[in-house]
Amino acid sequence: MKIPLTFVLNNQETTLMIDPGQTLLEVLRGQGGMTSVHRSCEEGECGACTVLLDDEPVNACLVLAASVQGASVMTSEGLVKDGTPHPLMKAFTDELGIQCGFCTPGMLMNAYALIRKAGDTELTDAVIRKTLEGNLCRCTGYVNIVKSVKTAQKLKMAGEWW
Repeated sequence: MKIPLTFVLNNQETTLMIDPGQTLLEVLRGQGGMTSVHRSCEEGECGACTVLLDDEPVNACLVLAASVQGASVMTSEGLVKDGTPHPLMKAFTDELGIQCGFCTPGMLMNAYALIRKAGDTELTDAVIRKTLEGNLCRCTGYVNIVKSVKTAQKLKMAGEWW
């Protein structure tokens, strides 16, 4: 038996018919078409499926889709505006914070939330690393990812952010 799920997905009200036992990961990738939400460990250990749920990072594999009724969900697809990548995405590209790209969407969502919460407080390497410790990357060694987050925060402070 399917049930309706109405929520805001990347700033657009969305209604999908879902099975009550489906995870947010399954719904976003399946009916939602959000392929940036990667399926990997499905145990909340890798961060590949990180999305923002009411502006807070969550592992979509651990959230029942039915629980997001009326909530707001943002995936990294929501960071593209009129075909233009968000400055955070540009920072990851410019600073070589992307290699194979599998972990990148989850990293972006955690970094986006961190930078928004930080306000005008300059982020330290330690704070960035602590925030991203739930996002596993096997390629970069995190140095360029941390650099990317710092560059993105500078862009935000300069007003180059939406």
